Amino acid sequence: MARREADRASQPGRSVAGTNLEFTRSHNRRVVLDTVRRLGPVSRAEIARETALTNQTISNIVEELEEAGFLLPGEPKREGRGQPSIPYEINPHGAWSLGFHVDHRAIIAALVDLTGKPVAIREIAAERPSPASAARALRRLADELVGQAAIPAARLLGAGLALPVRFGVGAITTAGPTTLPGWDDPDARQTISEALEQPVLIENDAMAAAIGERLHGVARAIDSFVFLFLDEGLGSGVFLGGQPWRGASLNAGEIGHMIVVPGGKPCPCGNRGCLERYLSLSAAEEFLADVPGAPKLSQLDTSASEAVERWVEDAAPHLASAVNILESTLDPETILLGGVAPADVLARLIDKAMPLPMSVGSRSGRSLPRLMTGSVGRHTVALGAAALPIFDEINPRFDVLLKH
Repeated sequence: MARREADRASQPGRSVAGTNLEFTRSHNRRVVLDTVRRLGPVSRAEIARETALTNQTISNIVEELEEAGFLLPGEPKREGRGQPSIPYEINPHGAWSLGFHVDHRAIIAALVDLTGKPVAIREIAAERPSPASAARALRRLADELVGQAAIPAARLLGAGLALPVRFGVGAITTAGPTTLPGWDDPDARQTISEALEQPVLIENDAMAAAIGERLHGVARAIDSFVFLFLDEGLGSGVFLGGQPWRGASLNAGEIGHMIVVPGGKPCPCGNRGCLERYLSLSAAEEFLADVPGAPKLSQLDTSASEAVERWVEDAAPHLASAVNILESTLDPETILLGGVAPADVLARLIDKAMPLPMSVGSRSGRSLPRLMTGSVGRHTVALGAAALPIFDEINPRFDVLLKH
């Protein structure tokens, strides 16, 4: 059994296998939830086949999750001889979670159900909020959203908080147009958690968007991908083998400060020629500032402006270089381009980046494009942040296995 489970877990594109050892019950619970999330409605027998867990183990876990309100049984289905099977799916009303995107201009709050469907969204203006000022606003927004939805507070899994900063590795991650004061303070999480009276999970905005994409977007069935998040700056969230890859200091994906033009434009981080200086909304607006009468990128699509098209043509080769480097380093199944930039702009960037340079991603027989669009819009990160508590509850955690 152990050999069969290991073989199944090592196959790309397959479900994560569970294990029947007692001390990994927490892992198995997540494996079952993740399987139902991806494949549901699905019967106990199908879950057992997909996860390589025993029928008895599946029966016990499904019963536990149904009693907890996380799984919803459907109408029994008779297929051939024997007892009819009962299909299970995630119960949308089994739990809810809150998500907040705090950036240097606004705070966006979202309440989602257990399937990740938005229940309510709010946005308020905020000028470079500190943890203390944000805490008060977050509590007010949380009370409004939960009150509007009339959900029991006991059914809240917690809150996710997404920020446009990386944590604790020095100036390179806090330099640039999206810098926020005070958020690298170790007490910031506690300040927010106490204000909300909820456990709080904190992520940078790019990883939060990638997690939302993995749970509810085009990456739902993709185990290894990079989500390029195009905002005022440029970041990325990396998934490898179905797990978020955060790096030794939780700062993997700082692609905006990858040098693509040696000796190029100066960057606030101290280097020259960083990718973010060419491929980001701030770079686009700097480019357009030199074009008389050109409006801001966020206010139009590329078809409406020759100036925007000129920026796209300037930025696309740098996007292609980034794809080549990411593919050669990480060998993902695909790279997604998303964020708050207009969808038409993202599509034009991808179009102008073609043909992509040769890399290990140029392999034949691909089932996915090397580069494609992901989630787009101002609410992308807030919804990704709201997915953090759900992801923590549902995603199989291999650290559970490594501790024993």
